[in-house]
Amino acid sequence: MDRFSAVERALRGAPPHALLEAVRDALIAHYTAVSVDLLVADYAMTILQPVQPLADAVEPVPVHSSAPGRAFGSQQPYVEKQPRGTRVIAHFPVSVRGDRIGVLTVRLPADGYTPPTERELQEIAEILGHEIVVAERDTDLYLQARRASRLTLAAEMQWQLLPGRSCSRPEYEIGAQLEPAYAIHGDNFDWSTSADHLTLTVTNGMGEGIEAALLTNLAINALRNARRAGLGLADQACLADQAIYGHYHGAAHLSVLLLRFHLATGDAEIVDAGSPKMWRLRNGKPEPIDLEAQLPLGMFEDTLYRAQPFSVLPGDRLFFVSDGVYDAASPAGERYSDKALARAMTATRLLPPSQVPRAVLHELAGHRGPVAAEDDAMVLCLDWHGRR
Repeated sequence: MDRFSAVERALRGAPPHALLEAVRDALIAHYTAVSVDLLVADYAMTILQPVQPLADAVEPVPVHSSAPGRAFGSQQPYVEKQPRGTRVIAHFPVSVRGDRIGVLTVRLPADGYTPPTERELQEIAEILGHEIVVAERDTDLYLQARRASRLTLAAEMQWQLLPGRSCSRPEYEIGAQLEPAYAIHGDNFDWSTSADHLTLTVTNGMGEGIEAALLTNLAINALRNARRAGLGLADQACLADQAIYGHYHGAAHLSVLLLRFHLATGDAEIVDAGSPKMWRLRNGKPEPIDLEAQLPLGMFEDTLYRAQPFSVLPGDRLFFVSDGVYDAASPAGERYSDKALARAMTATRLLPPSQVPRAVLHELAGHRGPVAAEDDAMVLCLDWHGRR
């Protein structure tokens, strides 16, 4: 058995809570590694935190000003060389289909770090990412490691509802983020892909705390139920509308934007049910997209919804933002959507979608100044590449 297969076999057979120990022991045994650490990104995507820290393990490190952060941001290996050149510290992104989880850090002798070794370690980091996703069904270890502070119960419910924070396929790339990460209420996003379609849901929640989280949970699961039953986009909205009205009888409602893209053509259909806002960046020019506004889900009984046509071209970038972004005011009273949002879209045009939401939310915090946020903030970025 070759060394790569030995490490892969060790990971496949490890207990859910012992993936780090398994990969550490295997890399020491088969790759002469000196030490191995696993860092995972926190919910705010600002720091990388160690999983099961040892006495000599690294402390949490910032994403934007650290060597592991460079590997996390670029999604490429990053190598630090020691002063005397006897050892290297190599950082490898741990991700699953574009969803960034963290970084695997391996210290090993410099003469043992060859191009084939780098490729093998990069693939091992990817396998580790897949094993972490599977292991999270059976252990809280990796979710606990992501927490720089305690989540509110509402935030716990919302994070567990998400499909991920980024996703990548040849036809598109998605990146999304919610703030405040440790105390979100009702904003949410969801996506599902098949061989031919991408379905995207962007939710602007109503209310605060547990009530907002419960409302969003009901809506997202009703939409998933309808989608998995094979219903069309308008019927998905109708079913979710009935579920919410049947429970709240009009006392609570939910704004949502539903989109379904045909991967081969870029043709899409949209249901705008009191939606979050949608912008498009095409040829470097940002512009808001006016949609046919329909009633929010759950406002009235037996509301009928219609899907309107839309299309995207290769190179298009779509932005979806909630009211917490769109209506955020500066100390002088200027709404973020007046000018600052378009500037932020243009300024981040060279960043990959996985990094865009964090950058826009950082700009939003600067626009808002010292004033505390009054609402959740959600940013989702979609790059459309199209099918060749």
